[in-house]
Amino acid sequence: MKFDKKNLSNEKLIELYKNIALPRAIEEKMLLLLRQGKVSKWFSGIGQEAISVGVACALQHDEWVMPLHRNLGIFTTRKMPLDKLFMQLQGKKNGFSKGRERSFHFGSAEHHICGMISHLGPQLSLADGAALAYKLRKENKVSVAFTGDGGTSQGDFHEALNTAAVWGLPVIFVIENNGYGLSTPTNEQFVCEKLSDRAIGYGMKGITIEGNNILEVYHTMQEAREYCIREQKPILVECMTFRMRGHEEASGVKYVPKELFEQWGKLDPVMNFENYLLEEKIISQNFVDETKANFKHEIEINLEKCFASPEPVANTEEEVNDIFAPHKQLSAISNQSSETKEMRLVDAISEGLKQSMQKHSNLIVMGQDVAEYGGVFKITDGFVAEFGKERVRNTTLCESAIIGISLGLSLEKYKAVMEMQFADFVTEGFNQIVNNLAKIHYRWGQNADVVVRMPTGAGVGAGPFHSQSNEAWFTKVPGLKVVYPSTPADAKGLLIAAINDPNPVMFFEHKALYRSVSGMVPTDYYEIEIGKANVVQEGNDVSIITYGAGVHWALEIAKTLEVGVEILDLRTLAPLDYEAIEKTVNKTGKVLVLHEDTLIGGIGGEISAWINEHCFESLDAPVMRCASLDTPVPFAIPLENNFLAKARLKESLEKLVNY
Repeated sequence: MKFDKKNLSNEKLIELYKNIALPRAIEEKMLLLLRQGKVSKWFSGIGQEAISVGVACALQHDEWVMPLHRNLGIFTTRKMPLDKLFMQLQGKKNGFSKGRERSFHFGSAEHHICGMISHLGPQLSLADGAALAYKLRKENKVSVAFTGDGGTSQGDFHEALNTAAVWGLPVIFVIENNGYGLSTPTNEQFVCEKLSDRAIGYGMKGITIEGNNILEVYHTMQEAREYCIREQKPILVECMTFRMRGHEEASGVKYVPKELFEQWGKLDPVMNFENYLLEEKIISQNFVDETKANFKHEIEINLEKCFASPEPVANTEEEVNDIFAPHKQLSAISNQSSETKEMRLVDAISEGLKQSMQKHSNLIVMGQDVAEYGGVFKITDGFVAEFGKERVRNTTLCESAIIGISLGLSLEKYKAVMEMQFADFVTEGFNQIVNNLAKIHYRWGQNADVVVRMPTGAGVGAGPFHSQSNEAWFTKVPGLKVVYPSTPADAKGLLIAAINDPNPVMFFEHKALYRSVSGMVPTDYYEIEIGKANVVQEGNDVSIITYGAGVHWALEIAKTLEVGVEILDLRTLAPLDYEAIEKTVNKTGKVLVLHEDTLIGGIGGEISAWINEHCFESLDAPVMRCASLDTPVPFAIPLENNFLAKARLKESLEKLVNY
């Protein structure tokens, strides 16, 4: 292994040595603790330390890094306190995630390290988001995202690299090519000669380097950083290395040919660099021995602190409270001036978004065709002229990456509204929403200041892939707020509230209501409180609990009945307003839960179960549900009309009234 120090001082070389020797010392101790049964799981990075340390040393301390399992050197080089790091690895209360996460599935905003999720690929686009924030602020910074050779097979790899290239983002994508994705060798992952060759297809610069040579990694990363900042372009760096242990210790290494261990053992990044510094008389053997002894002492002391620290004690209130970042509502609609004007639902949403853009200079709107075209539903029509293309951004066809970018922006204190062109397309970004956005605050206290707008619903003859009601998918996921307005005034106030909320909000907008429903809307900037239902019609005989288009179906059918129908518009599906639900149940004793979603798995089942558990003595009849057929949404209008819950609403209501 040939080392070229270039213009590095001896002091810098010694600093690099200490930075690479520390994670190796920790690794060796962790393997000993694992054999003693004091550590339950360990993903070893032995043999790959030069990459983590070289990258971390080449960056500024406040540039975001998205590491993976085998990047202990990122955490130690960023001077993360060892006692707290060990507490994290041991699942202790005083770790970075209060015992909620394991190993390296955590982050720290203080250290500008973003915690990974097990799905690996989604982390790449978070680096795009952080880099976009740097670019918007015209800061000379880069972000770095790690992936393995196996991770390059994921769609998130393509989406992140392609978007970074198209938008000209200063991101360094680092591939740790260690030969195996768990047990799958690289020849079963790709057939190109080098993974860096993939950069060509994205119009990016790509290079392959010797990942076990810390000086080569350090110099390359410095040059890559300067290139990204100067050219405002991303770069792909493939670091060739080898995993000297199993994917994790329990999986072993029987599937790896022994000769590979002999070959790569000679390229050990720590020992080779140490020998180079000894040969060049930059350090002495006494210095090496003293450094290792100091590290051993430091590790032992901090492990003692770790083992003496308290284990987590379950506190249900704390667990529930930590799902969301704290937030105080801005104002209520009643506090605003009396000036109103008539608007369609589509116009109210547009105005709420526009006023939010005016209010928050750090708010970015993204989505397919949202810029000059104004979005397929024209919500953002004219926004480019007022706010510019930096803040109103057309995206490539990559829902997962744009959600990830939204989260990456949140790391840098930006707000993001992402338009899912149709709610049906959310499946392309499902993982980012339910595993990244929803869990990040609970995992390590980082909020996700993201609103995903979801044009939804049937009634417009759009067929199976543009008409689904999929809101119930997200009410199941702790960490998401789900909002679904039915009127223009509610839509504007709830959208403003969603944007002001620092937590992730899925904001559903019924397409059939966009231009068919109008109402008086305050012209002021105001909020409607998320989590509060609204009684849109008083009645004493029967309650309809509904939301979205169901509100208008209920109002229509109520006119044909001689009984008093109370209609409760939920407005928010997560969190539900149980107080309002209980109140209407106690008042009428008969309840019909109505929604456009299909019956099985719809939120009506959850509401019905809650009423039976908490309001049973107030019921004069079983809680009934009226929902759409358990089929895909058909295209032809006669079939679609039959599919919708509205077709069975009168029959369901009469059955309940006559019970």
